[in-house]
Amino acid sequence: MIVRWETDHDYVLVHIHQDMLGDWIFSRAWGQIGTQFGGLKHQLADTLAQAHMWLEDETTIQASRGFRKVLEVADNSPEGQEAMRQLSLLDTV
Repeated sequence: MIVRWETDHDYVLVHIHQDMLGDWIFSRAWGQIGTQFGGLKHQLADTLAQAHMWLEDETTIQASRGFRKVLEVADNSPEGQEAMRQLSLLDTV
């Protein structure tokens, strides 16, 4: 699952996925739109339910900061693949 929030200048993207060992990973990327300023953080969740709880928390936080949700897709969809491509670019910075 991939969820993205934006303001006029900033974005936050969350990706919940399972790694090769079956662990649930909660990845969060943030930054300024159109620049390379930002960051990327990965957290290991104990369960998928915990990762979804973190996503609910993130949704509340971003709404309180004036961000609007612009994307919520499965990571294997075409839109999800494009979001993953952008996320992988941050991983190398």
